[in-house]
Amino acid sequence: MKVHIYEQLVRAGATRRDVLKGGVSAAVLAAISGGGLTALTRQASAQDNLRAQILQIPGVGKGQPTDADFQKVGELCLGATKANVKEGEFAGVELTFMGLNNQNLHNVLFRGFLKPWEAYTGAKINWIDLAQADYNPRLQQSIATGTVDFDILEMGAPFEGDVCGKGLASEMPDWVKKQIDFDDLVNYLKPPVGTWDGKQYRVTVDGDTHNFNYRTDVFSDSGLAEAWKADSGDKAGLTEWGVPKTWQQVQAVTKFLKGKQVNGQDIYGYLDAPKPWGGFGFYFLGSRATAYAKHPDDKAWLFDPDTMKPRINNPAWVRAIQDVIDALPFEPADQINADPNQTAFSQFLGGTGSMVAWWGDVGSNVKTNDSSVVGDVTGFSILPGSDDVYNSKTGQWEKLASGPNYSPNCAYLGWGVYVMARVDSDEKKKKAAWSAAAHLGGKDLSLWTAAYPSGFQPYRNSHFNIPEWVAAGYDEAFITSYLKSESDSYNHPNAAIEPRIPGIFQYYSIAEDELAKVFAGQMTAQQGADNIAAAWEKLTDQIGRENQIKLYKASLGL
Repeated sequence: MKVHIYEQLVRAGATRRDVLKGGVSAAVLAAISGGGLTALTRQASAQDNLRAQILQIPGVGKGQPTDADFQKVGELCLGATKANVKEGEFAGVELTFMGLNNQNLHNVLFRGFLKPWEAYTGAKINWIDLAQADYNPRLQQSIATGTVDFDILEMGAPFEGDVCGKGLASEMPDWVKKQIDFDDLVNYLKPPVGTWDGKQYRVTVDGDTHNFNYRTDVFSDSGLAEAWKADSGDKAGLTEWGVPKTWQQVQAVTKFLKGKQVNGQDIYGYLDAPKPWGGFGFYFLGSRATAYAKHPDDKAWLFDPDTMKPRINNPAWVRAIQDVIDALPFEPADQINADPNQTAFSQFLGGTGSMVAWWGDVGSNVKTNDSSVVGDVTGFSILPGSDDVYNSKTGQWEKLASGPNYSPNCAYLGWGVYVMARVDSDEKKKKAAWSAAAHLGGKDLSLWTAAYPSGFQPYRNSHFNIPEWVAAGYDEAFITSYLKSESDSYNHPNAAIEPRIPGIFQYYSIAEDELAKVFAGQMTAQQGADNIAAAWEKLTDQIGRENQIKLYKASLGL
């Protein structure tokens, strides 16, 4: 094909994948051959063409994106910046950005996205990169000592009580809200998330929920189906071999799969992440617990909303802890030393294990990460449910008339970019910081981060346009399943929403330390849970119980 024809096809709305596969529509070809190209391109908005263009960088199935790809995407998405900032306007401004470098994502991508922004605006960014396990201690140190040494911060909403509640963040200007198309956010990430005392602080760059990732080849394997049928063990109601729908079935399947193979390869069941991870590992126990602990008639599941008494040592949470203890002997060797990075990016992507709960990163990585061998055999759903649910108000387990209880864990409420109040005294620096944040939270750039390995998952209503993903190279059935698991989790009526209260990661880190002892066999599930509850009570008193109760109720909408 001649280059000028190819370029006409792309400008007319065809993707590179369409052209290579011969999938260019008759309408496009007719428009070109009949001189109707101008009319056709008028129908396709410039934004649609831009979105299609960036989704072809590098193209799904074309290898993992590189820094050159990040820079190219960042440059193509500079239009909104150029509408608000003159070229060279921030010359002489230096900004310090603190964020994550988990799995060589987050800050690594931000660097690439912001290099063309730096070149255009004249500003310079210095970087503070933190491993996931180091993030909370570093941030808490800055807060406690009053030594905020950064102008822009990548942060999750759970920390808003610690940062925004203490006046450390800059309030978002109205022009930023317009530039990032704030109203496009999914509902659960709109205020009060991102706000404190009614003021908006956050540019959202991520939406968070744990979904359930599973191997379709394992759960459709005829040999395993026959073995399951012949097995006399407890099947937890899973009469026919297939994807577990409850945590009770996950346990049964995990025990059954020990010692089994698929296509000559050892296969395991669920992949737990017992190793402490700077507080973030607590979310993975939470995903086992929500179906047990989050009753549909009660918005609370971590603490009693009237007293802040911890629920971590009630029968629901103790059952979840015991589940991990019982499952570990049937999981891969040395699983007790696996953190969440290992379960997702090493084990599941590498073909070890058939089930894992994780944020949406697994969905984008199985198709676009060079280490993935499961891109064609991965399916998705909301987290498993439970045959019964604990009612903290009555102290009884209940079986719901509607069937199993489901409660997706909307863990962490997504990453955002926050500008620190220390820039407010310098208008030029303040505008520069907010411009950088707005560029990273732009609507079009965000689609690319949702589709490729970035550390972020879909979080805008516009991210759920399946044809855009298919045009990028995603299989329609795959991406439909993935996006449905995300959307159904965000919008579930019994979703477990995380409280934005001061010290939340101090609570989580305390829990991780005690849980490590439990999983190592040093104490029972109940003893460990009781220790966590006692330590949480002390922390609540240190922070201030009455204020914590007030903020906890507010975070739950009570």
